[in-house]
Amino acid sequence: MKLSSFIHFASFGIRTILFHKKEAILGTVIVTDKCNLSCKHCSVNNITAIVHPYEKIKKEMETLYNMGVRILFFCGGETFLWKDGEKTLRDLVIEAKAMGFLIVNVVTNGTFPIDLPEADLILLSLDGDRTRHNIIRGNTYDTIMKNIENATSDNICFYMAINKINQKAIPLVCMTAKNMKNVRAVSFNFHTPYPDTKELALTKEEKARCCHIISRMIDKGAPVFNLKSAFPYLIHNQFPTPCHQCVVIENGKISTCGRCIDVPGLCEECGYFFVAEYTLLFRGHPGIILEMLKTYLKYI
Repeated sequence: MKLSSFIHFASFGIRTILFHKKEAILGTVIVTDKCNLSCKHCSVNNITAIVHPYEKIKKEMETLYNMGVRILFFCGGETFLWKDGEKTLRDLVIEAKAMGFLIVNVVTNGTFPIDLPEADLILLSLDGDRTRHNIIRGNTYDTIMKNIENATSDNICFYMAINKINQKAIPLVCMTAKNMKNVRAVSFNFHTPYPDTKELALTKEEKARCCHIISRMIDKGAPVFNLKSAFPYLIHNQFPTPCHQCVVIENGKISTCGRCIDVPGLCEECGYFFVAEYTLLFRGHPGIILEMLKTYLKYI
């Protein structure tokens, strides 16, 4: 991370903590909800299958930038399906950098060739070993592994949603992240139980076991992009929601924290690790602050 970016984020954090501000620093643009997969745990794919045009996305980026957002995510659906004429996902990333966003990340399912060195991080969904991953996402594991091997940069971070099916695959995913070229780290979430996927949600006891395993893997040197000090709050869902420092914009609509905020009761069952980490950070939790500094400086 550049020193200028670090100073900007540190200044934002200090102001937010001291003055209890609710301005956003992290924003996500949904470029499309069109997806080539139908994953068991996903409730937001192919609802409209609309690929939003470049000019609309550019205006949404400008909206977020003018709000003070400096960490930008492009998300879907599947982001690599996005195209507008000759414009591709790479053009969006380059435009975001030119606009002044300090960190620009992309979320993908990894089934398309990965040639995006301009992105700071490519969060790639990997949901376990081959068998468990393919149960959740279809027969895609080998394609994803090949695409990672052939990626043109080492900016990939695995992104795993832990659920009933794959909860025992945490150590394997951690070691795959540690040993595979082009992969920097792995970031975990717990499955957030939308009404149509409640059966995949973990119990508190299962969450506790998973956090214990992740902590053990961190102690063994696994490159985990999560904060151990947030785990007790995640297990019992005892962190403030929504996260006012994060926003999502989709087709012109801005949502605080995420798209799931409109689903009654879902905030109370939130499984997103970053929501717990950010809300605790901006409440001035000292352990979170110190651990986030160490983790972000290491992997971004």
